[in-house]
Amino acid sequence: MERELNILLIEDDPDTCKKFAEYIDIKNEVALTGVTNNSYRAIELVKEGAPDAVILDLELNEGQGNGLMFLQELEALSLPFKPYILVTTNNSSSTTYHFARKTGADFIMSKHQEDYSEKRAVDFLCMMKQTIQNPRNTPDSNKQASPAASSDKQLMRLVSLELNAVGISPKVIGYQYLSEAVLLIIQGHPHNICSTLAKQHKKTDSSVERAMQNAINKAWRTTDIDDLLKHYTARINSDKGVPTLTEFIHYYANKIKNHL
Repeated sequence: MERELNILLIEDDPDTCKKFAEYIDIKNEVALTGVTNNSYRAIELVKEGAPDAVILDLELNEGQGNGLMFLQELEALSLPFKPYILVTTNNSSSTTYHFARKTGADFIMSKHQEDYSEKRAVDFLCMMKQTIQNPRNTPDSNKQASPAASSDKQLMRLVSLELNAVGISPKVIGYQYLSEAVLLIIQGHPHNICSTLAKQHKKTDSSVERAMQNAINKAWRTTDIDDLLKHYTARINSDKGVPTLTEFIHYYANKIKNHL
């Protein structure tokens, strides 16, 4: 089944939020994963939920912060994944537009356009869905068919989406280690993963291994069983009830390589 495009809405007008939510609700290919009028909270929602796209109002007069601050903070984080940023705004300043694009806005829709509507904004993201979810399918990246030629950022975004789907978010201790472990295997470094990560992070091998397994254990303890069965289809040892670290990272390395 084709995965929905997950959208985070950053907007301060309640009526506008309602219109977006109602239209997204009837569209099968998209899902609204969060709504906020606070640019600071929005950063946390991006880190927690790894949305595919963000609909961003620039001014947030009735909320906290603003869209430009959100773009700056998002850029400074250097996350392994970057959501597609669709700006919708009443602002018509060319200087503001230039700064927004420079700071990470992918597309800007003026609310002053005759044909602007919440429906049109969502339909635009639906049109872009395949490219947003699969940046490797763009014309330039199609020339690079092997996993080794794909950028680390694209791969890390795919890893992040997979981990998030089973309830392992960037807030979980072990998340970064798991992401990097999967990437190392994709890149062809299958041996001594814990030792490699321990040296990179100046930790002990055992602490890195324990953090990763604890993250897996927590996900299997707290995430809805239907979500686990949907997103992790490998067989699990009935005695343990959860994947081992080796099983887990190799499963996702193979899953992502098979989709490249």
